[in-house]
Amino acid sequence: MEAFKQKEFVSDSEIAWEDLGGGLKRKIMAYDANLMMVKVAFEKGGIGTLHSHFHTQMSYVESGEFEITIGERKQVLRQGDVYYIPPHVVHGALCLSAGMLVDLFTPMREDFVSISKV
Repeated sequence: MEAFKQKEFVSDSEIAWEDLGGGLKRKIMAYDANLMMVKVAFEKGGIGTLHSHFHTQMSYVESGEFEITIGERKQVLRQGDVYYIPPHVVHGALCLSAGMLVDLFTPMREDFVSISKV
């Protein structure tokens, strides 16, 4: 993953998918200490389990259909939609039709880089 830290141009084909299990896979596209972009591909029925973190997150629905939970609210989002998650708010995703989310985090997710090195 260090190869993509602060890299100015990144080719999608250079990055291997990381299998997360449960119908999800991830690519860390680019990052520095302040910002990280991650692609997450979901199979239909894949679940991004409820969790929270101290990072601010914004996500773009590149394709597919997702039921997104943020705090006490749920909403179905489709291609082109975006959602925002403040720090420490519990959130998750249920994939209703296969698709991909593009997540942005600030600061970067050090835990993702640590996991990818293992």
